[in-house]
Amino acid sequence: MSAYILASLQITDPVVFEEYRGRVPAVIAAHGGRYLVRGGSVDVLEGDALGNRLVIVEFPDMSRLKAFYRCSEYQPLLEIRNRSAISTLLAIEGV
Repeated sequence: MSAYILASLQITDPVVFEEYRGRVPAVIAAHGGRYLVRGGSVDVLEGDALGNRLVIVEFPDMSRLKAFYRCSEYQPLLEIRNRSAISTLLAIEGV
């Protein structure tokens, strides 16, 4: 069953964030992930806006998603993201 990362980001340092944005796709792909949504305009239909950037990544299953998130290649990128954005990430199991 597919699994998804829904990331809501408030970019605080666009220059530093560019390094993350440039390096993370290869790590995602290495774990079977693919972008469904990566930025783009957002129209809030209800509730409060989550951030200024939304990303949705699909993985083949939850174990591959978690392997990506915990892998040694991603950890330095996670530090870069944490320095350059305020983030909320959700791991969602599909149906």
